[in-house]
Amino acid sequence: MFSSNDHILIAAVVVYLAVSIGIGLWAARRVSSSTDYMLAGRSLPLYIVVATVFATWFGSETVLGTSSTFITEGLGGIIADPFGAALCLILVGVFFAVPLYKMKLLTIGDYYRQRYSRDIEATTSLVIMISYLGWVAAQLTALGLVFNIISHGIITREMGTLLGAAIVIIYTLYGGMWSVALTDFFQMTLIMAGLLYIAWLVTGQIDGGAMAVISHAEAAGKMNFWPDANLAGILGFIGAIVTLGLGSIPQQDVFQRVMAAKDAKTSRNGAILGGVLYLLLAFVPIYLAYTAFLLDPNMVNGLLADGGDSQMVLPTLIIQHTPIFAQVLFFGALLSAIMSTASGTLLAPSTLFSENLLKPYIGQQTDRQFLSTIRTVVVVFGICVTVFALYKADLTIFQMVENAYKIVLCGAFVPLAFGLYWQRANRNGARLSMILGIGTWVFFEALEYSYESISGATGWSLVGLSDWATVCPPQLAGFIAALIGMIVGTLLLPVRSEPNLEIVD
Repeated sequence: MFSSNDHILIAAVVVYLAVSIGIGLWAARRVSSSTDYMLAGRSLPLYIVVATVFATWFGSETVLGTSSTFITEGLGGIIADPFGAALCLILVGVFFAVPLYKMKLLTIGDYYRQRYSRDIEATTSLVIMISYLGWVAAQLTALGLVFNIISHGIITREMGTLLGAAIVIIYTLYGGMWSVALTDFFQMTLIMAGLLYIAWLVTGQIDGGAMAVISHAEAAGKMNFWPDANLAGILGFIGAIVTLGLGSIPQQDVFQRVMAAKDAKTSRNGAILGGVLYLLLAFVPIYLAYTAFLLDPNMVNGLLADGGDSQMVLPTLIIQHTPIFAQVLFFGALLSAIMSTASGTLLAPSTLFSENLLKPYIGQQTDRQFLSTIRTVVVVFGICVTVFALYKADLTIFQMVENAYKIVLCGAFVPLAFGLYWQRANRNGARLSMILGIGTWVFFEALEYSYESISGATGWSLVGLSDWATVCPPQLAGFIAALIGMIVGTLLLPVRSEPNLEIVD
């Protein structure tokens, strides 16, 4: 049976969802061309750019994934996010936003075509698009978790995932980047107000306040940021921070948010400010989750026992130890975080596929016809990601997000960075970079598995070789190979002519 507080919480969530959909559909009135749909007409002011850049990362992985990982692994387990994620946004602002903005591109895939060739455009676009399966799936999985918690299990996680996917698809379908930008601004406001208020409220229940929480975390060894002083520890640390720090730079959702700014200066400043704001606010849910050790250790230990779900610690804390008003704010903020990220990451691969993979093969279309094509792809990709989320339900949200950017780090970052900052970089260097980067990454991933189970009859195994992968993370090995491929391919395989683009000094 539901209590009166449960009814209030459910009603508040329904109202919030209705408002979000309403804002998204209202924003659709501004869409009259494919450029409006993909880049909001390149007209967003600084405060909205900051909001939408911040919302790029502040999703389920920050509120639920990163906070739960900190509980079990400490700072050393969350190097990729928030540290790597914030680093990505800041680096985008400092090194990439202005030169890419001046090129007036619709997608990040357009850059690879203009700088290199059509085959590199298609390959990198496919690589980037594949990475979004895990990223968007993590958001839909989190929506399923939230609906399951709020309904006390009446809505299963699977049903909640389907419901969340339908909501996100609806307002992304009609409003595109305009819906993403305006809902991001509304949702960021709710996120900041809600989480800061709850942090203040929870801190007041702890003897000694925030310092007691920090001291407890230090005593438990959770504040150890730097790796062990050995090769495996150092390489693991580097691999974790470059996965999101560099691997997420050539991503369409980051590109769209930054390129939707009204000018190059706004693009740069919005990315930098959004990254700094993200790093600061990402520690609020981490702090909140850890307060559970002081407020209700039995609850935490019960959830962590026997391989339990650490992602449930924070929402359980909120339900059991805060008044209904705080619960409404928390779950509203949580839904805000998830939906703002989900909408942007659903739109990004859909526009990338439409512009860089599908458009060259569908013949001449009017702009309105192409807009309809993009919207169709949004629906199709949304369905595919929903199926993937249900299929990969055994993975944690943090794992889904971290895994998403490994292939992009190995296959797309080096051609982007070298193309902008090395005049001699050519298409052969980019090709060899992608081949060696992705090939090495796949090979090292394979070394992490033993063939004992599938080759038991022969007794042959790769256990010995797999030790190499425990020393060097597969994505770091792939990244190093990509760097070598770009330099060697460019110097040893020159081409007669390259696109005449302005390269950054």
